[in-house]
Amino acid sequence: MRTRNIALSSVAAATALLGVAGTAAADSTPAPSTSTSTSAAKSGAGDGAQALCKRVPKIEKRIHRALQRLEGKAGRRSSVARLEKRLEKAKAAGHTEIANFLDHKLTRRKSLVPTLQQRQKDLAKVATWCRTHHNAASS
Repeated sequence: MRTRNIALSSVAAATALLGVAGTAAADSTPAPSTSTSTSAAKSGAGDGAQALCKRVPKIEKRIHRALQRLEGKAGRRSSVARLEKRLEKAKAAGHTEIANFLDHKLTRRKSLVPTLQQRQKDLAKVATWCRTHHNAASS
C-alpha cells in the first residue's frame, strides 16, 4: 500500500514538473507575425469557409427537397398534411396512445418547417458571401 502511494506521488510530481517545463517552453516560442495572422483572416482559413462554399449547392438541394416533402399534400409520405390525417384517424378510432405519439411527432415535424426556411435564407447569404469572395464552387 505504501509503495503504491509513493509511486502515485512520484508520478504526480513528475507530471507537475513537465507541465511547468512545457508552459515555459511554450512561452519562449516567438509569436506569429501579424502579416500571417491578417492573411489567414482574409482567406477564412480555419473556419471551413472553403469547404462550406463547395457544399452550398448540395445543401440547397437537400433543404429544398425536405421543405417540399414537409409541405406536400396528404398523399405525400413524410408530409405534415399526411401526419395530420393519420392523427385524425387515430383519434376517431379511439387509439389514444397512438394519437398521443402522432401528435408529438406532428409537433416536431411542424417545427422543422420554420427551421428549414431559416436555414434556406442563411444559406442564400452564405452563397452570396462565397461568390463575393471568389469561391466559384457555389455558383
